[in-house]
Amino acid sequence: MDRAGLVGADGPTHCGAFDVTYLACLPNMVVMAPSNESELFHMVATAVAIDDRPSCFRFPRGNGVGAQLPPGNKGVPLEIGKGRILVEGDRVALLGYGTVVQNCLAASALLEEQDLSVTVADARFCKPLDRDLIRSLAREHEVLITVEEGTIGGFGSHVAHFLTLDGFLDGKLKWRPMVLPDHYIEHGAPNDQMVEAGLTASHIAASVLNVLGRTREALQVMS
Repeated sequence: MDRAGLVGADGPTHCGAFDVTYLACLPNMVVMAPSNESELFHMVATAVAIDDRPSCFRFPRGNGVGAQLPPGNKGVPLEIGKGRILVEGDRVALLGYGTVVQNCLAASALLEEQDLSVTVADARFCKPLDRDLIRSLAREHEVLITVEEGTIGGFGSHVAHFLTLDGFLDGKLKWRPMVLPDHYIEHGAPNDQMVEAGLTASHIAASVLNVLGRTREALQVMS
């Protein structure tokens, strides 16, 4: 699906907000989202290689982030249901789905300035979830934030369902989801739309600080 997430001048009629919610509930579906243009090449190759079930992937309107493309512009099929760690820390985990992973990386830099050790993970798949990755993040961190450019009922909801059934929400883990708000966002510059949606790097960092009770620092990050 093209035009995933917020779409700038295309406005609310073309905003790809709901696809993950309605596609990931279908049985046997593979649901993917790339964090950059290189990952998109790999997901195209993955979708081509899947011949025993339906699959889908989303990508946004606009430019890439400048990631190095695969040799010969040919992607390599990914292992189904496996994410990846981009930055390793030990107190806070940011688990992003799709291009908002870039905001998670920027947020981790802001949090490092607050003396917080941050892990950033790229989920790659909403379905099937990388359960081993999520278990590891839940066990080894005090705070887990899921971030996606989609509505409630999507990636974060699938993670929450898994965490609940596996008992991780019965203990000390502080989990928070970050999703698009429950209203349409009008035409505007992409950065302005992200601010209105509350999904910028500063918003992510502030959410972490609020969870930890550091409200003053959260306000400073947002200022």
